[in-house]
Amino acid sequence: MTRGSANGLNRRLLAVKGILGRKIGMTQVFDAHGRLLPVTVVEAGPCVVVQKKTLPTDGYEALQVGFGSVKANRVNRPLGGHFKKAGVTPRRLLREFRVSDAGAYHVGQEIRVDVFQPGELVDVTGTSRGKGYAGVIKRHNQRRGPMSHGSKYHRGVGTLGAATHVSRVFKGKKMPGRMGGERVTVQGLELVRVDTERNLLLIKGAVPGPRGAFLTIRSSTKAGSPTR
Repeated sequence: MTRGSANGLNRRLLAVKGILGRKIGMTQVFDAHGRLLPVTVVEAGPCVVVQKKTLPTDGYEALQVGFGSVKANRVNRPLGGHFKKAGVTPRRLLREFRVSDAGAYHVGQEIRVDVFQPGELVDVTGTSRGKGYAGVIKRHNQRRGPMSHGSKYHRGVGTLGAATHVSRVFKGKKMPGRMGGERVTVQGLELVRVDTERNLLLIKGAVPGPRGAFLTIRSSTKAGSPTR
């Protein structure tokens, strides 16, 4: 890695801010210009630093952050010992955030929504809503067959094999199956409001998952102005 790329990586890691949250639902708010904006309300934090990953010990710099309370008898013994060593109460969700200097934080430190400011761009990661078994038209947006002139093949997947020379189905063929329930990241979403009193983030647009889904919110990795 060249010195310029290393400096760019360090600046990017220094700028990365992250927090864990839970999706409350969607609503509408007016911006300063009177425009109606669809927003997702996320209960974000307060999170607590459970572990610091350092370069000498782990080979990289990162923070392990916990969110959401859970009863002590609902965690297994290894996790219980992990929380006990950190001196924090058990948390329901654990995630890591890469940083350039983990020494600037301490175990037990709280991370709240005030690390973000309105107008910032964030990337939101979550598990998409599961839709069960679906065909190729719904799952992969394929086109149906003709509905007349004697056609008896309307919503099927179509031909599977290539030719007699191959005589097999290639890996990755788009077929019916389980739809949704996948890890999805939506990038470049604008923070409309930050409510520090109620630990709420109002994010413009939709984010993955149903109500109550856990989310990871990070500062956006792509430069640019918010979409209007």
